[in-house]
Amino acid sequence: MLSEWTDFFVASAGAAAALAGLIIVAVSGDVDRVIAIPGMASRAGVAIALLVMSTLIALGALIPHSSALGYGALVVLTGLVATLLATLSLLRLVRSRTGSLSEAFLKGAFGVLPALLAVIGGVLVMLGTDAGLGRVATGILLAVVFSVISSWVILIEIRR
Repeated sequence: MLSEWTDFFVASAGAAAALAGLIIVAVSGDVDRVIAIPGMASRAGVAIALLVMSTLIALGALIPHSSALGYGALVVLTGLVATLLATLSLLRLVRSRTGSLSEAFLKGAFGVLPALLAVIGGVLVMLGTDAGLGRVATGILLAVVFSVISSWVILIEIRR
């Protein structure tokens, strides 16, 4: 089951790790500004957490002779940690919002979705269904999209 996804997971691990490094450098280069903007540090933290989640999930898929149960458990555990961090960030965004409640909720919810998809995918992998890896892959792709948007905000938008 996992062997068909090898190329995807190899590319995902490299891309997610590189993007996580970019965000860490961006935040550390202008940490005072990032901290000064309500919700920005949380958003950066979620982006990094989602990319670490994606990297670990992708690397876990590349472990030779791993079982569906073992890999699915890794995905579920990693996804649950990322879901917890993203949910805490969502709550911080809602509490510290400068705009509307719906805007703050959407910004935060978009960070929760990839992690939830990973959890669902991991459970499906553990159950032996082929649909599980599709959910895991979708979670990784959405994590990258969220993180690219967050990188843009951190690098460019905070300078306006």
